[in-house]
Parts: sequence; structure tokens; C-alpha cells
Amino acid sequence: MTVAASRSLPYPLGAALVDEGVDMAVYSETADSVEFCVFDDDGTETRTALTQRTGHVFHGIVPGAAVGTRYGLRVHGPWDPANGLRHNPHKLLLDPHATAVSGDYSWGQEVFGHDQQNPDEMDTSDSAGRTPLCVITDPAFDWDDDAAPLTPLAESVIYEVHVKGFTQTHPDVPEDIRGSYAGLASPAAIKHLTDLGATAVELIPVQQFVQDSHLEEKGLRNYWGYNTIGFFAPHGDYAAAGDTGAQVNEFKEMVKALHAAGLEVILDVVYNHTAEGNHLGPTLSFKGIDNEAYYRLVEGEKGNYFDTTGTGNSVNVSHPAALGLIMDSLRYWVTEMHVDGFRFDLATTLTRQGGDADLHSAFLTLIQQDPVLAPVKMIAEPWDTAGYQVGGFPADWSEWNGKFRDDVRGFWHGNASLLSTLSERVLGSPDVYEADRRSPLSSVNFVTAHDGFTLADLTMYDEKHNEANGEDNNDGESDNQSTNNGVEGPTDDNEVNERRERMRRNLLATLLLSAGVPMILGGDELGRSQGGNNNAYCQDDEISWFDWANADTDLLAFTRTLLELRRENPALRPAWFRQAPGPDAVDTVRVLRADAEEFTDADWTDDDAHALTFVLEHDGADACALLLNAAANGVEFTVPAAPNGEWELAASSDPAQQVAAPVSTLIVRDGSFTLLRSPAKGA
Repeated sequence: MTVAASRSLPYPLGAALVDEGVDMAVYSETADSVEFCVFDDDGTETRTALTQRTGHVFHGIVPGAAVGTRYGLRVHGPWDPANGLRHNPHKLLLDPHATAVSGDYSWGQEVFGHDQQNPDEMDTSDSAGRTPLCVITDPAFDWDDDAAPLTPLAESVIYEVHVKGFTQTHPDVPEDIRGSYAGLASPAAIKHLTDLGATAVELIPVQQFVQDSHLEEKGLRNYWGYNTIGFFAPHGDYAAAGDTGAQVNEFKEMVKALHAAGLEVILDVVYNHTAEGNHLGPTLSFKGIDNEAYYRLVEGEKGNYFDTTGTGNSVNVSHPAALGLIMDSLRYWVTEMHVDGFRFDLATTLTRQGGDADLHSAFLTLIQQDPVLAPVKMIAEPWDTAGYQVGGFPADWSEWNGKFRDDVRGFWHGNASLLSTLSERVLGSPDVYEADRRSPLSSVNFVTAHDGFTLADLTMYDEKHNEANGEDNNDGESDNQSTNNGVEGPTDDNEVNERRERMRRNLLATLLLSAGVPMILGGDELGRSQGGNNNAYCQDDEISWFDWANADTDLLAFTRTLLELRRENPALRPAWFRQAPGPDAVDTVRVLRADAEEFTDADWTDDDAHALTFVLEHDGADACALLLNAAANGVEFTVPAAPNGEWELAASSDPAQQVAAPVSTLIVRDGSFTLLRSPAKGA
């Protein structure tokens, strides 16, 4: 799709198709000139200077450029690293607004703007031929009647999943599309998601990212992809159709298929840093275009980068160019790629304008007032290396709630004095959100995520086992609140395995029966193990891929049952805490001791108490009683009177649990939960 153009325009940035070719626009305050460099199939380079300049935007029409044209940028300007200036025309740069990227980096001196032996000196070797190229793509696509599912948060169940790992070994996905966008869109993959009861997939980074040189040297790969270099481009390696531009349409076809099945698509996006690292990192794009506009530099020491991400750099969200890039990217993924939401990696960094996190930052303000972005789901990872901000994001955002993960793990691990905090988590963390008049839907609850142990490993290992990462097992979190239940790793001991299975069900049930928005780590429902590796970021192999051949079908069926119960019982997914807003509101939740009495202040801090009951009601719907016992012994519960008649057994982690009406007391065995349901009258 092209448009007529009698003259070049400074906006939109990037490559826009026009009748004469491409209208190219690049932002740089500090450059002297910019060249658009086209590469033929044989590697021949043709340069066209962008001779027009409007404000700080270099632009011009490049005759003959068209869909499929491969290109890069060369930016001329001062080289003065001590003052934050790193222009080097010998380095071929990616267009920040490129919608497709083809090829990979061949690491060597050529891709570094500085001499690696003398970092203050410019390196004059040419990086062309050792860098990927941008590809011009056609935005036209037949979306037919595609429509966003617009699933309410109160009904949402998020499934965090890796595009490649999900289908790489799936026997019912055609071999030629396994591990790809097309594989995720296959009937077999979609059937698993819909049968499970998920309403959204949250895709671990799919924006174009870079393979780290230090990993490649060890024969490893950046599997997770938190090393972005192209904020508009779907990662080419995940396209069965190849990376020469077809990845864009393949991604769109995936979204279209998932939407047709009622599934939303949420992207895990990394706008807080890029793959260019610190002052010793490579020059791949932003660093050579306008270093100070795109990165936060240390005040008074502009040769160094201000880093709150732990990666070497932080994107400079206080600068209009960097902030504009992020906003353009977000709008692009919504309008052109039809995605339904975003999970922001290290989101706190994006709110730091003067150094401190700020609820009223320009980033948050722009999103809130943007008519394209305001309706979509926004989820924050509310921390970075400089601080933890859970509860600190706007009311229309949700947040990964690390407190839920820690307290739920601690409770089922048998830690003392956790009844009070555990009750807060099950009720949607009112201690975090209620004072600001936020709802439980602000809390994205999880017990496991891509970073850390899987659910199975949480019950199989006392210690991390990351030897395959090549860092002498020094990487990854050492305190995981995990237990091997008596044996480290897999075992044939039936008693140990029975305890492990019960604990997995306990953790899943607490996640899926709590107020808030549950997020399941993809594969947990199948008993997926990573062999005790809790930092498999570099394991693009069987350690990380789903093991469909050895799936725990019993656990899968149990997870489906829990999600069906959640879906059918509004009492398990309240939109508010104890009561909805309004003058006539009544309590819909009671938290009781095992003897059905109200808790006293002393009860909450009793180190020997590990059991409690939640009675959950919703007008006109089934009532539920959730009995949790993390004690090392069975506990006799006094069962409260059923609001709608008699209680019946809905689910339990104890296969032997039985309930015969009428029930007044019930023994819940050690380390177990039981869910009772009182059907609504007339149901």
C-alpha cells in the first residue's frame, strides 16, 4: 500500500511507502547528516542522503525503494564519547521504526563504534555484512471480521507462554511450523488453550531481539528475548515463513486465529533498555543515532550510562524522542498488529524521569490520555533494580503482584505467622490496593513465572541447578521458598511423589481461587520441569521447551476443573474486596479460623496456626467455602453453615477427601485444601 507524495514529510518516523518510493524520516538532535543505505541481494550498497531537515528530523524520499527493500542507516556527526556523542558513519544502524528485521549479528570489532582496546577512540571498520538489515513491509492485510475479545479483567485468565517453547515438540502441530507464530495459531495449540480455560496468552518477548555474544561463545542462546533492538518488528526467528518480511503477516495471522478462538494477545514488552548495553557495548541503532536522546546518561559523566535495569543502559523516558518512540510502538502493535495489551518489563524504570519513580510521569500520563491505548490491558512489572513499586501504578493498570507469589509459597511451605498476609492475598491484596480505591483486579496473581522455578520444580528441588548456564550455578535466585519433599529431583518414591502432587494442587488452587487476575506459567498445568534450572533464559532446548510426551494429564484435568469452577462461580472472581461500592453493600467474604470462629489479633500471629477458612458469596450465585491447611498434620474444620442449603465437594488436593451432607465438621489432611460449594437456590 502506497500513498502519493509530492514532497517528503517529517512524520511519521521510519519508512513510509509513497508512489515515488519511500519517504524516510529519522530523529536526531546531534547528527550532521543521515544516509539511507539499500542493499541488493549480492550485498551491493547504495546510499541516499536524507537532504531535508525539519526540526530535529532528517527526511527525504528514496526513489525506487519498495516492499522487500533491505536497508540500514548511516549517521554522520561528532564523535565525543565523554560528552555523550557516539556518531560513527562506519556502523550500519537499524532504523528504530523498522517493522521487520532480517538476519543476525556476527560479533566482532566491526559492530562496535569504539575501539575495544581504546574505548575513547572511534573504530573505522565497516559493520555492513555483519549486521541484520531492516526490511520494508506492506501494512496491507486482510483482517476480515477480526475483533478484539475485550475480555473483562474479572473474567481473565492469563497464560504466560514462550512462542517457540510451547509448540517446539508438540506432536499434533505440523513439524514445519513448530516453534513459530504459525505453530501457536495451529488448531492443536489453540485447543489446548481454550480447553484449559485461558482467556489470554501473554507472550514472552516477541519484539526483535539480539543474541548475546557471550552466550553464543558458550553455545547458548538468548531464549527469553529480554534484549530488544526493534520495537516495531516481530522477532524473525519465530516465523516459519522466514525473516525477510513475511514474519509480519505470520504474526498477524496468529493474532487473527487467537482472536477467532476468543483469546486475547498480550505482549511482554521491554522498553526500559535495549541490546546496546553500556559505554562498552555495541553500536547497533540508537547509540549511533542520538545517544543522549535515547539513553539516560550519568549527570556530569555523559560517557557513562545511568542504569536501573541491570543491563547497562536505561531508556531516557524524560526525552520526547525516546518517549515518542515508545508511544509510536505501542500504538503500532494495537492498530496494525491488533494486540490486546502489554506487560511492561521493569515498568518502574519507565516512570523515572528525574531518577525517582513517579505516578504522574509523562509515560503514564500519555498512556492514560491516548484514545488508542487507554482501552487496552496494561500490566506493570512494578519494580526495577532501584525499587519495588507494587501498588504504585494508576488505577486502570494491573500489576504483577510479587507479594502474592511470596506469601502463597511461604504459606504452603509451612512458614510461621503467615495467616494474615495469606488472607490478604486470597482476597485480592486489599492491604496493597484498597486504600487507593483500587480493586482486586489491579493484582495479577502468580506463583510461578518464566523467571524462577516451574511449579513442578518448586516441589522437587531445595536448591537451584543452573549448571547448564555456564556460570557455575551462581546465577538465578537462591531463595525460592521451594521444597524437594525429601528427595532432590525426580524419584520413584510414591510417598514423596504424592506429597509433591498435593502441593502442586495446593499452589494452583490458591492461585486460581483467589480474587484478582490469575496468571499461569505455561506448562505448569502439565507438570513441566526444567530440571531445577530457575534461570533458563539461555536454554533454547529441552530444558525450556514443553515436554508434551510426558505431560501430567491428571494435573491438566485438575487445572481445567479449577478454571471451570472459577468461570462458573462469580464468588471466586469478585470485582471488589469484601463488598462492592455503594451505601447498601453487604459483606461477601468471611475469613474464619478452622473452628469457624472469628480471628482475634493474637490468632493472626500464632506461629502454630496454619489453617483458615474463607466463605465467599455472591448475590444469586453459588457460595463457596475454601478450607486451607498448611499444617504438618490433619486439622478438623468446623464447617460454617451453608448460605444456600448444603455444602458439596467441589475440589480438593486430597483424592481421598469425601463430603457427605449434611456436613458440620471436616478433617482436611496435612498440606491440603478443600473447596466446598453451596449451589444457589433454584440452580
